[in-house]
Amino acid sequence: MNLYERLADDIENLIRKGVYRPGDRVPSVRQASQQHRISITTVIRAYVLLESRGMLESRPQSGYFVSLRAQEGDRSADGLCPTRPIAVSASVDVGRLVLSTLRSISVDRAVPLGSPYPDPELFPFEKLNRYACAVGRNKALWGVTNGLPPGSPDLLRQIARRYLENGMTVDPNEIIVTVGATEAINLCLQAVAKAGDVIAVESPTFYAMLHAIERSGMKAIEVATHPEYGIDIDELARIIDSQPIAACMVMPNFQNPLGFQMPDERKRALVELLAGADVPIIENGVCNELYFGKAHPSTLKSFDEKGMVLHCSSFSKSLTAAYRIGWALPGRYRDQVEKLKFLNTLTTPVIPQLAIAEYLKRDGYEHHLRRVRRNYAQQASLMRAMVTRFFPAGTRISSPAGGYVLWVELPSKVDSMMLYKLLLEKRITIGPGYMFSVSDSYRNFIRLNYSSPWSTEIEQAVITVGKLATACAR
Repeated sequence: MNLYERLADDIENLIRKGVYRPGDRVPSVRQASQQHRISITTVIRAYVLLESRGMLESRPQSGYFVSLRAQEGDRSADGLCPTRPIAVSASVDVGRLVLSTLRSISVDRAVPLGSPYPDPELFPFEKLNRYACAVGRNKALWGVTNGLPPGSPDLLRQIARRYLENGMTVDPNEIIVTVGATEAINLCLQAVAKAGDVIAVESPTFYAMLHAIERSGMKAIEVATHPEYGIDIDELARIIDSQPIAACMVMPNFQNPLGFQMPDERKRALVELLAGADVPIIENGVCNELYFGKAHPSTLKSFDEKGMVLHCSSFSKSLTAAYRIGWALPGRYRDQVEKLKFLNTLTTPVIPQLAIAEYLKRDGYEHHLRRVRRNYAQQASLMRAMVTRFFPAGTRISSPAGGYVLWVELPSKVDSMMLYKLLLEKRITIGPGYMFSVSDSYRNFIRLNYSSPWSTEIEQAVITVGKLATACAR
């Protein structure tokens, strides 16, 4: 065994024994060289080998840290989802819970660990406002007709160009601009299904999906979803064989709340399964730009050969939530979605559309995104390390590949709603697991938002959550 391999094995053993824990910084290359009396080159080779094993990750100008995936056994992602589908819901009733949770976030400067939105501090709001002010001085844009569907031609071109930069050719004529991704999802669902229909969703699933189903008078059937690989395709196939499914709604990249990136082969298999069964797929791609890896993730839309994928996205998670600009790529359902857009909300405000289009043309969107991704990846590592250290024994945590939320399974005795109420008294919010299902399958789960810049306030809030969860677990 070479010297660097021996050093790599020694460090890996220390990680597995818990001496170094997820998020910990290991000795610098120079420090390790001096400690072990070996060359810097040997240390670098050992650290690179540990990176390839998934044990370490390097951060520019910061050093090497124990990887997010180098987890303790009892903290692994296994068990973060149910092993079988949940029965069809008679009705979906999470709206009241979600609304009350959102309201509580604004109460008396509560720490927003339960926020569903990214912290806006990293967003270029002042630049966007300058473009909006400049655009707004053009009187020719003051009429309602400028916001009619499908949307501003300038923005449609910029959205299509962004997809092209990420390896996917999109016809601008297919795009329909909406008031955020929420409207896009609702319109797409209305285009493919009717009241009383059954819609297959991931379990757990982002509650905006459940809202759309509830709003349309439809029913949800939850399908077990792996915390790293996504929806159980075999289980979904059995469900399709046993009962009529009108559509499937999924979030294949950086799913909220699990944070996984579905592998390409599974994306392809999912599209092929549903296309073969003539079941449309509504794809939520709002977090696609927030990846931690080296390459932009593929979409279900990129594997779609029959126009069955209705892809929805927005700028709310990557650029600004204030402007509420989203869009849909509805495939063969494009005309129905455009008509529904007109009937539902008539227009999408044109000034925010043009302000974003100008920013995309002039101000380095990719540079902005690199900064956001870097910050979120570092804050995800810190949040996971804090949960590992301060939460009760038996806690399991997700390993997000992107996005800004962490999914946490607490010991079975912990009721997340009770924990939520206790924390609210201390001006701390969390996302209770009840919001992500039509059943009580996630009563002992919580979602944590790590998009806010790390601070003493955030750190103390996480420690407080851990202490109260430990007390509730006794």
